Amino acid sequence: MANLKEIRTRINSVSSTRQITSAMKMVSAAKLRKAQNAITHMRPYAEKLTEILQHLCSSVHDLESNPFAQNRKPERILLVVISSNRGLCGAFNSNIIKQTNFLIQEKYSNQYKHGNVGILTIGKRGYENLLKKGYKILEEHNHIYDDLQYNNVLSISEKLMHLFEEKFYDRIELIYNSFKNVAVQDLRVEPFLPIEFESEVGIHSDYIFEPDKGLILENLIPRTLTLQLYKAILDSSTSEHGARMTAMHKATDNATDLIKELTLTYNKARQASITKEILEIVGGAEAQKG
Repeated sequence: MANLKEIRTRINSVSSTRQITSAMKMVSAAKLRKAQNAITHMRPYAEKLTEILQHLCSSVHDLESNPFAQNRKPERILLVVISSNRGLCGAFNSNIIKQTNFLIQEKYSNQYKHGNVGILTIGKRGYENLLKKGYKILEEHNHIYDDLQYNNVLSISEKLMHLFEEKFYDRIELIYNSFKNVAVQDLRVEPFLPIEFESEVGIHSDYIFEPDKGLILENLIPRTLTLQLYKAILDSSTSEHGARMTAMHKATDNATDLIKELTLTYNKARQASITKEILEIVGGAEAQKG
């Protein structure tokens, strides 16, 4: 059994760790509330904008003339990997890395063999892990979380649209965690370009388009794509705070349980030490009588 000093040292160490994890949990909870409000208020607008785009696309016969709707043979692939800048958030980042690795090695293995799979990372953890695996990183945008605003995402979206329009890549996909609740994040692989629409969607008869559908569609598609990317990054950021809050909550509970076990061990060791000392004193007194 460990001596009393070692046990006391370990109890103090675990108590310090518990204070840190508890503080991180509270910080994540505060950030989560702010991020959750942002994503909750934005989703109805994003859904309505997507609905309008779907109706427009279904009513335009020459949609293939739009550069962002050209469905080419996927010979060159770009994966936009959205992770976090910091760790201590459970399996949040590892799930993203595993899914990215699966897509490269399984779904796009032929393209990868010919060096036609590029990766654009948003988040330091994804960038560092994929770089260690030897993958080619086209660009990294880890700074986006310093000030997560629509205008800052716009430049990344325009870059992606340019790469697709100029045929540097035939298909662009987003890989990110979508926020469901504090404890659950949905891992998503979402097509970004070319745009996909449901052909069976009918146009509402009460819609009046001015100046015309084609011109509206030309302006609406880039806006919708930028909003889609912004929503994915915001979703990922909210999921990160939820995952970290859950991880720190579990870590705090585990530290509390460990402190209880160490305290019990310490009390048992202290009791055994006291009993031993009493026996030694009694034994010495008996020896003197003899």
